[in-house]
Amino acid sequence: MSALGRDFFKAKLAKLPAMPPPPLGALPEELEELDIEDEDGLPDSYGDNDEYHEGVLDDSSSASSASSTSTIIAPPSRPELTARRRNNLEPIPWNHHFSENLLLTPSSNPTSHFNAYYTPNTGSGPLFVTHHGAGSSGLSFAALASEIRKINPEAGIFSFDARGHGGTSTSNDQDFSLSTLSTDLYEALLAAQEQLRWESLPPIVLVGHSLGGAVITDLAKRGLLGDRLLAYAVLDVVEGSAMDALHSMQSYLLSRPTGFTSLNQGIEWHVRSRTIRNGRSARVSVPALLYDYSSSGGSGDALPTTNTTTGAAAVVSNGRPWRWRTDLAITQPFWQDWFVGLSRKFLEAKGGKLLILAGTDRLDKELIIGQMQGKYQLLVLPEVGHFLHEDAPEKTAIALVEFYKRNDRSALVLPKKVWEM
Repeated sequence: MSALGRDFFKAKLAKLPAMPPPPLGALPEELEELDIEDEDGLPDSYGDNDEYHEGVLDDSSSASSASSTSTIIAPPSRPELTARRRNNLEPIPWNHHFSENLLLTPSSNPTSHFNAYYTPNTGSGPLFVTHHGAGSSGLSFAALASEIRKINPEAGIFSFDARGHGGTSTSNDQDFSLSTLSTDLYEALLAAQEQLRWESLPPIVLVGHSLGGAVITDLAKRGLLGDRLLAYAVLDVVEGSAMDALHSMQSYLLSRPTGFTSLNQGIEWHVRSRTIRNGRSARVSVPALLYDYSSSGGSGDALPTTNTTTGAAAVVSNGRPWRWRTDLAITQPFWQDWFVGLSRKFLEAKGGKLLILAGTDRLDKELIIGQMQGKYQLLVLPEVGHFLHEDAPEKTAIALVEFYKRNDRSALVLPKKVWEM
């Protein structure tokens, strides 16, 4: 090419707009291996590999949800990324996301002491009552709670630790039957009403993730909350896929680490393994999942009653004193009880219904028919794992607040009668 031709093309190229950054999945390998933080200096997420590491569900085919015309598919987010040499893995205290940490003892069941994280609702705002999945805690909803409050400052959040999890203790922390768990949630709400001196229960939206989805559905079906229940939302669990996944649960439990050298290492494992894909959420939720067995006072509270100390000495001697607070293996006898009949109860219980999934391939036949009949709303969040409320708290919060607004009876305006016109 002549010198004149080269100069011509250089002049043309200089006027073209700058090339956009490559999509997240197409980042060079050396950049993907670096640690990522968000604009606040808190780690957000690692990459976009859709492998699911809890051995339960695989969201690799979530794109198939586009075939459903009545399905809402949230657009993928592409935040600006900043690489730095190391993530901040320090735990974040619960009070960054909630106003109070409640210890509730129902007058009808004085041997139960329920731990809950709470931010009060104001005015006519709803109370989002959440129930976590097996092995998790109420703090798994911490990031979501803050996002809900950003959108609707009048909303309250009541995030509950189930028996055998977090800071809750009962006379039998190894009874994980579904009816017991849903009764616990109801009794915790009554205890909160008594302790916080509510005149009556506020308008409630139940939100449950995984096992928690089965619990809140059972509570809704039993009708114990009466007309105070506006609606309920189930996060990433359906009967068919949950039952199929039970066969792989033992393999998952055997494959995950038995302990960690520190809380920071436990947080890092959850994010690096992509069990939780949002570093900021992991920093507040993971500390409640682990306990320091190197001393009887470990983290300042009583020894967990659902995790025996068998083998704990060996773990401590190997320099990994932080072990799982809840022993998921002892919940195995209850796994089928949790999920059998879930789809039927979800469709039959009174109140607005929302199902949020990471892919419509999880839907079983009963739910597919129910969706075609318009019995519930389905939302699909791409690019998330099983802990979708932790991976994408902002999108989940937007969906839940809009869901509440559609079911808010206080905003219902009846047409005037003939004689009033």
